[in-house]
Amino acid sequence: MTFLRGVVMLSRSRKFGRYPEAGWADCVFGTIQASTVLLVLMLLVHPSRALGADSDLETVLTASRQRIQKLDYRVTGRLTRVEGDGTRTNYKFVGKAHWFPDGLRMLSEISGPGSAKTTLLLHMSASGHVTIEAILPGQKTSSVLPFEHWNDPVVGTDFSYEDLIESQFFWKNQQLLPPAKYGARDCFVLKSTSGPQDQTHYGSITTWIDRSILFPVHEVKTLRGTGQQKEFIYYGLRQVRGDWSASQVEAKLQDKPGSSIMVIEGGSPKANLSRKDFDLTQSSAQGK
Repeated sequence: MTFLRGVVMLSRSRKFGRYPEAGWADCVFGTIQASTVLLVLMLLVHPSRALGADSDLETVLTASRQRIQKLDYRVTGRLTRVEGDGTRTNYKFVGKAHWFPDGLRMLSEISGPGSAKTTLLLHMSASGHVTIEAILPGQKTSSVLPFEHWNDPVVGTDFSYEDLIESQFFWKNQQLLPPAKYGARDCFVLKSTSGPQDQTHYGSITTWIDRSILFPVHEVKTLRGTGQQKEFIYYGLRQVRGDWSASQVEAKLQDKPGSSIMVIEGGSPKANLSRKDFDLTQSSAQGK
């Protein structure tokens, strides 16, 4: 409406001489020419920047999603909660994951200092939709974990249930922030923002991804509502059979002393798993 109002005012106030229609046409044509020239100049000045940013974003997202879509592993390791005073509580875990045509399945079993065990089955579809089933201490059968408990700590550590799966790379809202260093590594910085269609307690997740290997080295997750942040640091990056992975992941909750560390001690990166390997009635997530 503002543009049309300006056109009407110009047509009433300007004198175009003997042929007003021609003068009006010349004026409009001149304005269009000027706008076109300005647009062309802008594209000439910044074409590679825009195209490069789009290309880099596509590269980062494709690599991140393909890394997850190739998962097929068994692992053993430990999960440690380190208190502010240095006191440690260790948990053993075994786990496995495989990407099937309908998405990713991850099965983990965590046992603490006592005999109690926590068994988790996470499923993520190709669109990033997540469901979590659990057999918690004291339970004999599995049940769907309600969404309001997804941000609860796993066996008292700084890892929540939804931290165990990387659904953020499948969210719709993705943008690249200016590149940055994390330590000595040159990184792409990807900000994934959740939408109303995404089941998550996080409003955004910012990931530093090493440019040379396209693997995460650092993440900051921001909770919806409170804005509290959780930091994840990846250590011991290694390449096995062409695929990169981390041997340790540390989680730190903002304003909370101490941290939690997940350490991979052994396993197989090419386990050739099938659907029967993700039956929650199995006695062990590691299987036979």
